[in-house]
Amino acid sequence: MQIPVIRNVLEANEKMADKVRERLSGRDILALNLISSPGAGKTSLLERTLRDLAGKFRMAVIEGDLQTSNDAERVAATGAQAVQINTEGGCHLNSDMVSRALDKLSLDGVDILFIENVGNLVCPVEFDCGEDAKIALLSVAEGDDKPEKYPLLFNLAKAMVLNKIDLLPHVDFDRARARAFAVKLNRSLEIFELSCRSGEGLEAWYRWLEKARAGKMRGRTG
Repeated sequence: MQIPVIRNVLEANEKMADKVRERLSGRDILALNLISSPGAGKTSLLERTLRDLAGKFRMAVIEGDLQTSNDAERVAATGAQAVQINTEGGCHLNSDMVSRALDKLSLDGVDILFIENVGNLVCPVEFDCGEDAKIALLSVAEGDDKPEKYPLLFNLAKAMVLNKIDLLPHVDFDRARARAFAVKLNRSLEIFELSCRSGEGLEAWYRWLEKARAGKMRGRTG
């Protein structure tokens, strides 16, 4: 009986995800779902992105964590809108949580919505939150075989951010190996190697965001 229950949960989530996607698309909002292990640097990437692109885009963030509002407070300090979701032990966000969080945001004029999922490389991947794209984050402080160990995320993601490259001289991480595993799973995967601390590589990430946002607008007008 377990399989039908899981199927029903996922089907209900998909229906709500479609409603979320329709709601955001109606406002031309690009929605990106950031997924990584804990500590890979999702919030740091958002802080830097929100500050650096504040003059180009209006951005908002939905923060997912088991407890605390720490990350939402960090994001709000950049001047961006932020809503915290505490899952109280749940290992992922779902589309219903995102839908309710949207009610707490002023969506007028928002260009990009970031969904920072709970730190986990398994459960968040299976639950569509109404996003346009999943973004996989991997840091050089982790194993370079993460794409091989957790293939579904890297198979479904449209982009992979390899973060904390300023630490490469101090860690045993083979960036070529990580890239090879990821590209084997997803030949169209865009990969960005960057450091939120030093700023190295961020421009390529920002250009991708601009391109993705422009593509969202073209899809609307086309």
